[in-house]
Order: sequence, then structure tokens, then C-alpha cells
Amino acid sequence: MVATPVAPDMTVADTSPNRPPRDVRGLLLRMALSAGGGVLLYLSFPPRTVWWLAPLGFALLGWVLHGRRARAGFGYGVLFGLGFLVPLLAWTGEFVGAIAWLPLSLACAALIGLGTSAMALVSKLPLAPLWAALLWVADELLRGVFPFGGFPWGKIAFGQPEGWYLPLAALGGAPLIGFAVALTGFGLAAVVRGFRARPIAPALMVVVPLAAGLAANGIVGTDASEGTAVVAAIQGNVPRAGLDFNSQRRAVLDNHVKRTLQLAQDVRDGKEPQPDVVIWPENSSDIDPFRNTDAATLIQQAATTIKAPIAVGAVVLGDDGLPRNTVVLWDPVRGPIDTYTKRKLQPFGETMPYRSFFRIFTKLVDRANNFQPGTDPDGFVMGPAKVSLDTCYEVAFDEIVRENVKTGANLIAIPTNNATFGYTEMTYQQLSMSRIRAVEHGRAVVVAATSGVSAMVQPDGSVTQKTGMFVPAALVERLPLRGQTTLATRLGAWPEWVMSAMGLLAVAFSLTQKRRVARPEPEVGPGEEDTDGGPAGAA
Repeated sequence: MVATPVAPDMTVADTSPNRPPRDVRGLLLRMALSAGGGVLLYLSFPPRTVWWLAPLGFALLGWVLHGRRARAGFGYGVLFGLGFLVPLLAWTGEFVGAIAWLPLSLACAALIGLGTSAMALVSKLPLAPLWAALLWVADELLRGVFPFGGFPWGKIAFGQPEGWYLPLAALGGAPLIGFAVALTGFGLAAVVRGFRARPIAPALMVVVPLAAGLAANGIVGTDASEGTAVVAAIQGNVPRAGLDFNSQRRAVLDNHVKRTLQLAQDVRDGKEPQPDVVIWPENSSDIDPFRNTDAATLIQQAATTIKAPIAVGAVVLGDDGLPRNTVVLWDPVRGPIDTYTKRKLQPFGETMPYRSFFRIFTKLVDRANNFQPGTDPDGFVMGPAKVSLDTCYEVAFDEIVRENVKTGANLIAIPTNNATFGYTEMTYQQLSMSRIRAVEHGRAVVVAATSGVSAMVQPDGSVTQKTGMFVPAALVERLPLRGQTTLATRLGAWPEWVMSAMGLLAVAFSLTQKRRVARPEPEVGPGEEDTDGGPAGAA
């Protein structure tokens, strides 16, 4: 007989059971599901109102992560993060181009990858969806402090102002909402994966967060425990969208003075009630009124005519010659009597991290400024209201808003300059944050933007008035003043820290279990006792 030659492609390496061929199609599918889950998460954010897409995005992520190694979990998490953050943070490139937007998105996506690598480790533990949701809270905590002093813009809670989860903010703040959304999604993935076994625990993890959100409606307070105040938000508009509006600083100031004078005339004509509080936006006077008498004269004219104190967003130079983003309390009789300086500055706009490094790639980085942060959280007493001031970017930071409210504020003001970011979704994302903060701290919120969207927000997060974009406008409304503190305000950061710690303990437990499984069993010799205490070989 003649031996049949072995075909060249029938090698031992190809058929060895120890080296299975890579499932390329399965890998590509998991990659697509990961990125697609991130896109669903992005689509759940304002200006869209499809909040329920967020748990579906987490369901896709949970499906992909189940049973994977930590390294694979990292890669899938990065894809999930890029699908979410690249479109969400497109507005950051309006100032200095893609050199800010894409590296920032990649850095935050890599941090999400760290979290999903940990989620992969716990994916085979009992109650795996619970541990994964807790680890998502830990991941958001990390992104709140790193990079660039923290960048929490993509917190899941900020996409839920229309959703059933919103009332949970009054119990545990934004972190509790993020946990509930993630738990629903991860639980849904577990339900689908074990459908034939009728998984009761995962089903509860889907239902309980939604039911808890609906039940928490009863604790969201809206009563005016400290009276009311007539509040006016002035949107003067800017000559044109984008960074170039700064070249016409006087025109921006003139616009806000003009719109305030028009409101004063409406008050005299009986068309609007007399305001107790007037809020101008951030950068409504980029001319320092302490150094420029023309600017001071215009602001004084506006305050005297409207017969109410005005919180004026101004750029003020310090004794060191460096700018501060400052809100000046301008009294109609006494003039400027108090200031609040923004404490959290926006990277790639008010500051430029690693400026010399990024300058290697583009000189656009020098368009970013060199503002200096403030330190005092105390706001202003304006008529019957004690106003907490959270300037623009600050509204994204849990601790900043909480510290400012805890100074005794019964009303929250968000002066902001969204003209810098043109017609991007940034202004809608920021309004969503303001609505979450209203419920979280049980306070009405007034948003005053240079070019829109300005809004009046009730303590339950509902928007009663809002403006269009790039139009002059004035919103006037009687808002409730509330002195009660919510459970979320009293607990502070504790819920976030406890949830994060529980997630990390689950990771530690999983690693311990893996080491036990990997540890080889000692050989038992004849006559020696086995691990059960009996003689070797005993039946």
C-alpha cells in the first residue's frame, strides 16, 4: 500500500485540542455589541428623551462581558466608552479642535475599560449584575477625580431627567441613579442569558430599580418652606456663536443691559412682576467692572432701573494679573458688594492641561485661557433668597454643588456661557444636569445662559420655562425657596463610597476564588490521609 500524503493545511497545530481556532466572527460581533451599547447610552442623553436606551446599552455590555477575562473586558469596555463618549463630548473640540476632543474621549474610555475589566472578573459570581453595577459607580467615582482634576460629564444620571429613575437622586444623588440604570441593564442581560432556567434574582434586579424610582416620587419635596422669590434670568445673546464672540465683549455686555432695561419697562407696564433676584449669565461682562468705569456704569444703570440685585458673570483680573471667572453681586443702591469665583475650571477652555505638550501638535491650544480657581463656596443673599452659585462646568461636580448648597442656600443659580460651544448638544446636556441637581438637593434652579438654553427648573426637576438658542430673552417666574435638606444632601458622598467599596470587595473575592481554583492539589501517598480526613483511597 502507498501512504497517503498529509495535506499541507492539515497540521498538528490546526487540530490540537489545546489550541482552538480563534472565533473571529464571534470576536467581531462582541466588539460591535460593545460599541453599539455605548452608542445606545449616548442616544439616551438629551436633547433626546429616550432615557430607556441607557439600560439597553448596559444590557449589551453585560452580555459581552460575561465569562470574559479581565484583558478582554478592558478592550470591550474601551469600545463601549468610545461609542458613548466620542459623540457625547464632541462639543469639547469647539475650542481647540480634535486635539482636545479625541484624546479626552480616549482617556475617559480607557478609564471605563478599567472598570469593565473588573466587571469581567466578577461576571461569574452569584449576583454578578449587582457587583457589576457597583463597579460602574466606582468607575464614575474615578472619572470624577481623573483626568485633569476630574471629568464627570458622562455620568449616567445626567441622561435621566425624563426617566423613572430621577426621584432616586433625592435619596443617593447622581451615583444612585447611575447604579440603578446599570443594575437594570446588567440584570436584563442575565435574564436573557438564563431565560430557560427562569432566573428570579436577575429579574428582580431589572424590576426593583425601576420600582424604587417610581416609589421615590413620594419623597421629592416641592413646597415653599421658606417662601418664594420672583426670579429673572436674562439671556442677552451674543453677536455670533463660537469663540469669536469674545472679540465683541462690549456688545455682549450691552446686550444684557439692554434686555434688562427692556424687562424693567415690562415691569412698569404691568406685563411682568417685579423681580426680587436677577441672574445674568457667565461672561455677560467679560470687561472687568472693577477696572473699567464704563462697564460699571452700565451695570449700575441696569440694577438701578430693574430695582433688584443682579448676579453678574464677569471676568475679573486678580492682583497677580491673571483672570478669574467671577460672579459679582451688584446691588441697585450700594453697587458691587460680594463676589463668587468659579472653583472648578473647564479644561481645554478656561485652562489648557499640558499646554506645552499639546502645542507640539497644534497652536490652537493657545486659544484656551489661564483662569485661576476660587475657593469659597458661599453664594449670595439676594432679597428673600440665599442663592447657591454653580458656574457652568461646576454643575457636573457632585461635591461642588453639594458644598455650595450646604452654605444655607434655598435656591440654585447656574450662570453659564454656552455660546462658546455654538450649536452643539452641550447646552442641553448641562440643562439635564441642572434638573438632576434640583431633585438631588430639593431646590428650584434658575439657568441663565448667554445664548441659551436658559430655563426655570422646579425642585422636582420639571422645566416650567426655557428659551431658544441665540435669541435675546428674559424668563421671569416665582420660584419656591426651600430650606429642607434631602437625604442625598445629608449623606453627601457616602453612598458613592460605600457602593464603590462593595464593588471592589467583590473583585477581591473573585481573585481569591480564582487563586484557590488554580492552586494544585497536593499529592496523597499510600497510607496518608486525604483532604476529608480519611485514609487515601477509602471509599
